[in-house]
Amino acid sequence: MYIPPAFRDDDIESIRATIRAAGLASLVTATTDGPVATPLPLFLDEAEGERGVLYGHVAKANPQWKLPPIGDALAIFSGPDAYVTPSWYATKQETEKVVPTWNYVAVHAYGPVEFFHEPERLLEVVTRLTSKHEGARAKPWAVRDAPADFIAAQLRGIVGVRIPVIRFEGKRKMSQNRPEADRIGVAQGLAASDNAGDREVASLIPLPT
Repeated sequence: MYIPPAFRDDDIESIRATIRAAGLASLVTATTDGPVATPLPLFLDEAEGERGVLYGHVAKANPQWKLPPIGDALAIFSGPDAYVTPSWYATKQETEKVVPTWNYVAVHAYGPVEFFHEPERLLEVVTRLTSKHEGARAKPWAVRDAPADFIAAQLRGIVGVRIPVIRFEGKRKMSQNRPEADRIGVAQGLAASDNAGDREVASLIPLPT
């Protein structure tokens, strides 16, 4: 990922927070058939390994797991993002030398991918994924709520994914390369939006205290 110095995010807690908040990731592998990508939920076991281990699963009918990967896999996580109109820049009033851009948060995680089939490992993965996304609900659903034979049949239709992370790349593009007056204008413009995602991006723009 291309990361200008102003946008580089090397803070491991910030990177982990982006991964935890992401509902959906993209798993990309290079193969002799070309690059293959699958959108899927992943979770990071932060206690395992030096940088953590990503877990998830794909459908058994998905050919990605059957194609031997060339090199490491790439997992892509996206955070908040928003369009930035040059109309918000103070610089527009001064020079008109401005163009639109996009503010966003992204994390790329790299590591060797393992695909596995053991039912007990698959059950642990789907249980942890379910707990992650159901935990905040008033009446959370749990895997154990479904009949055991039904769950066993569902597990036969998926393949587990395990990626020990060897490298993270974090990018937080939040107008850091703009003058202070421009950043203030962008933050104010996004904060006034009816879109919750725009307002979240507004809160991430670095402003003077």
